[in-house]
Amino acid sequence: MRKRPILSFVALLTFTASFSQGLGLPAKEVGIGFGNLPRFTGIRFNFKDRDAIAITGINVTSWIQKNDDAMTGTVTGVSLGVPMAASNGSLHGVGVGILALGAQRNIYGINAGGLAVGSGGNIRGINVGGLGVGCGGNLMGINVGGLGAGSGARVTGINVGGLGVGAGTSLFGLNVGGLGVGSGERVSGINVGGLGVGAGEKVSGLSVAIIGVGAGENVGGINIAGVGIGAGKSVSGLSIAAAVGSPTLRGMAIALAAGGNNVSGFMIVPGYFRVGDNKNSDDTPTMKGVSIGVFNQVFGHHNGVSIGVVNWTRSQRGLQLGLVNIVKNNPPGLRILPIFNASFK
Repeated sequence: MRKRPILSFVALLTFTASFSQGLGLPAKEVGIGFGNLPRFTGIRFNFKDRDAIAITGINVTSWIQKNDDAMTGTVTGVSLGVPMAASNGSLHGVGVGILALGAQRNIYGINAGGLAVGSGGNIRGINVGGLGVGCGGNLMGINVGGLGAGSGARVTGINVGGLGVGAGTSLFGLNVGGLGVGSGERVSGINVGGLGVGAGEKVSGLSVAIIGVGAGENVGGINIAGVGIGAGKSVSGLSIAAAVGSPTLRGMAIALAAGGNNVSGFMIVPGYFRVGDNKNSDDTPTMKGVSIGVFNQVFGHHNGVSIGVVNWTRSQRGLQLGLVNIVKNNPPGLRILPIFNASFK
């Protein structure tokens, strides 16, 4: 019984769609319209829009065009899809699709789709998709996708994805992804990824993940991860994880293991802290600051204070405090000392 009104409605739209110009009451462009009226102001019913120019008011459709070139014009006002509204160039205002809501170019306003909200261009406003919200251009505003929210370009605002939030270029704002948050270039703001937060270039702001936070180049700000934090060039700010590592490590790190080639700041490492490696290199590894851990090892120069069970460095300008303190370039007899060591060269 419930299906009969919907079937009757679809049958009506199919019938009126047979008229190439449609039917408008009291006029062709104003009032209540049935069929593919290209210009109309008022309440318009059509099975699927084709080559629309400008629709203002309430536009009700049932299906989409297979040919993207036919998805033209702009609907300004309310777009209703029974079950789908996805046949226009742009949608401005309020849009609701029982199954989906979409546009060839842009969607601006408040929109909801039972399964998805999507466009080939930009989406801006408040958007909710049962499975996802996505676009080929920029995604801006408040966006919630049951599985995910993302765009091929930039994502800005408050974004929540059941599985993930992603952007082809940059991701800014408050972003929460059930599995992850990431972008091809930059991620900044407050980002929470169930498993990870990552970017092809830079992560900055506050990032929290169960597994890891990482970037192809730089990670900065406050970063907290259950397993690891790392970057291809540098990690800076406050980093808290089981392991933290990068060629350049600056700021404060709290981790079971941490290291880099050039390190500066305050390092609290209850396990193993290492600067550089046991290889000859033109770039001398350096540590500037304070390191507190079980085993502090610097394959280069340490300018500062090491506090641990075992402290080991090739050269030291500062102080070592621990059970075993080793400064390799000290004179014989002063290279290994208990309690403390320093540079006696």
